[in-house]
Amino acid sequence: MKFRTDINGLRAVAVIAVVLFHFHAAWMPGGFAGVDVFFVISGFLMTGIIFRGIKSDNFLLSKFYMARANRIVPALAVLCISLLLFGWFYLIPLDYKMLGRHVASSMGFFSNFNYNNEAGYFDTASHQKWLLHSWSLSVEWQFYIIYPLILVLLRKLFSLESLKRIIVAFAVIGFVYCIYASKQMPSEAYYLLPSRAWEMLVGGIAYLYPINIAKPHKKYAQWLGLAAIVGSYFLISADNAWPGYLALFPVLGTFLIIQAQREDGIISRSVIAQKLGTWSYSIYLWHWPLVVAIYYFDFPTYSIFIGILLSVILGYVSYYLIEKRNWHSSYQGVKKVLTFKPLYLMILIAVAGRATYKTEGFIWHYPEDVVVATKEAGNINPYKCKQDRAQPCYIGNADNIQAIMIGDSHADATAAALADIFDLDSSGIVTMTESACPFLVGYDRFPGCEPLNEVRLQFLQQNYPDVPVFMVSRALAYVYGGDHNLQDAHAVASSQMPSVTEVEQKLTQFKEQIAQTLEAVSETHPVYVVAPIPEMHTDIPRALSKSLFKGEKKDLSISTVEYETKTAPVIDIYQQVAPKYNAQILYPALYLCPEDRCLAEIDNRPLYFDDDHLSEFGNRLLMPMFQTAMLDFAQ
Repeated sequence: MKFRTDINGLRAVAVIAVVLFHFHAAWMPGGFAGVDVFFVISGFLMTGIIFRGIKSDNFLLSKFYMARANRIVPALAVLCISLLLFGWFYLIPLDYKMLGRHVASSMGFFSNFNYNNEAGYFDTASHQKWLLHSWSLSVEWQFYIIYPLILVLLRKLFSLESLKRIIVAFAVIGFVYCIYASKQMPSEAYYLLPSRAWEMLVGGIAYLYPINIAKPHKKYAQWLGLAAIVGSYFLISADNAWPGYLALFPVLGTFLIIQAQREDGIISRSVIAQKLGTWSYSIYLWHWPLVVAIYYFDFPTYSIFIGILLSVILGYVSYYLIEKRNWHSSYQGVKKVLTFKPLYLMILIAVAGRATYKTEGFIWHYPEDVVVATKEAGNINPYKCKQDRAQPCYIGNADNIQAIMIGDSHADATAAALADIFDLDSSGIVTMTESACPFLVGYDRFPGCEPLNEVRLQFLQQNYPDVPVFMVSRALAYVYGGDHNLQDAHAVASSQMPSVTEVEQKLTQFKEQIAQTLEAVSETHPVYVVAPIPEMHTDIPRALSKSLFKGEKKDLSISTVEYETKTAPVIDIYQQVAPKYNAQILYPALYLCPEDRCLAEIDNRPLYFDDDHLSEFGNRLLMPMFQTAMLDFAQ
């Protein structure tokens, strides 16, 4: 296929958008759509390679796969090696361990599955993942594996014309599925191939059904395509369901530019666009780790401009020293597969990444205080039950239940403090906890929570009458939003902080739901409502590890005044509603906030396993609170 300067310029349009969005989202709120432009281009080029081979009856799957690996793997491998070496000296164990996992999945081209199971692409935690951008490479590689294989198999059954129509049908079906998934399964829709394949298939359609546009009209088609792409960069944002139907704008815009085939247009004539387009893959690879570095090391704001410049420089160097080099010249025969250097790069670096993960970041090479702080991130409820979430979990002697703990992940994080005030050989407790699902009658903000609460309520009404029930929840998150406690700039930018009116509405709803819940439960059980756990401004094990690793000590605690101010509306509701149903309120701050500070750590050991969940070390401080409550109940 003849080199297309318009497509090369289109790569520049895509990579510029992605880079600007990642370094400063406000500059180009929809810049992430540049990835969709890349997908369409890939579909166009791959379809051309496959169909030309099928037509001439000389298409080899092995040659196709090896050529793609020759193009993609070496530059990615060098990036991964560089990050592993960098991480040895500069990353704390938690982050180095996670980097190892992500290196292995990136080199195996299944990192999109990992990220789908972790925090969302636009979440604060994404800025701690050095290879998050590799998800798109994994999607493309999965397409490269499946697409030619399906076409080769279908070619045995259908003519070329029928094969073309099948691709159109697949694209339409994929688009419809994408719209559905973007609403119902947003994370899966963003990261996984089924909701992205249609974009690459649209590129394939551009190759299979070229439109003969008259030369005087080509510029209008290209301008319209550019307008659709650039418009999506500025008019779409992370608030929109993506990819969804809005992805039509960058996808069809790319389709139009490809169809225009305008070699004398602005993106074809521009030397800068052509250079950036040529280096676009390497720029894409290197820019995101620089974004993460700025966040991770708290570099000043002007570092953004340095990061953008370095992205281009490293992209240039990577292209000429690695990407441009021909790592394998022959693709035929088993012997050639066995001498295929990129394959060994994939295996060796994936193994190195896996070793980094399995050894917890080679944890033995860190100072002891850093290790202690790090390990608290995994010091969570030891009584985890392997169960259907609708079923109760029994801790200790199930024949002598003394208390019931119910609520969300905060309840799970404090459950052991309640359990361990008893002799578990002779007594026991029941827990019914589910992340993001507080025990509130009528609460339906998360799928499945409302029916789960109905099951919980029915269980309480039918079992263990007169046994005290302890209700624990992260109430502040349901009123102010999940990132309300995080203070860094990236977190604030990614959080959707509700307006004053929204907060008032949520507080009113919360009051109604807690009243209904207490009314229903108090008919059969004495109830203890636990006031909100103090929430810190950052992930404590990670922040403490970083500060100790750098040989400094930061105060990670928050002021008691801040805690009291933030929790006042929720505690006021508890104090208004609880007495009506003879429910008692327990105040964790009395134990976690001595004097004027709510503690984040004691003697360099975190009290939390993240920013808001108490670790098993931290929840020990609440044992006296539960002991006092049980003594009062016994009297």
